[in-house]
Amino acid sequence: MDYEKLCDEVLKINPRVRFAGVLDIKGDLVVEKSRADAKLLSPDEVKMSIHYTFERWTRLQNLSYKFGKEKLSITEYENVILISLHLNKNLFLLSTDPNTDYTSIISKTNSLIANFLK
Repeated sequence: MDYEKLCDEVLKINPRVRFAGVLDIKGDLVVEKSRADAKLLSPDEVKMSIHYTFERWTRLQNLSYKFGKEKLSITEYENVILISLHLNKNLFLLSTDPNTDYTSIISKTNSLIANFLK
């Protein structure tokens, strides 16, 4: 799968999408794309945020036998909305500006992912 192309396409969905990236099963960010004006975090803070996302995801895997596989996680902050979507064995990460209709963005992103998986 061409993750770079997928991330580029997600950034085109809506001008309020700030970041798109893919986190692999080891917790490594294998692809990241962002809007030019979207930098809130330093590179070290990005790594820390990715680490926290990966930790949360792996911890919840312990309950997947009860809950089922995680499909989506949304965390709203004052300055950004963080979204993670299940992508095979990986996580697709994206962020948007605050006060964004992210349901439309999620729906379109899921459609793109489905097309990329074909």
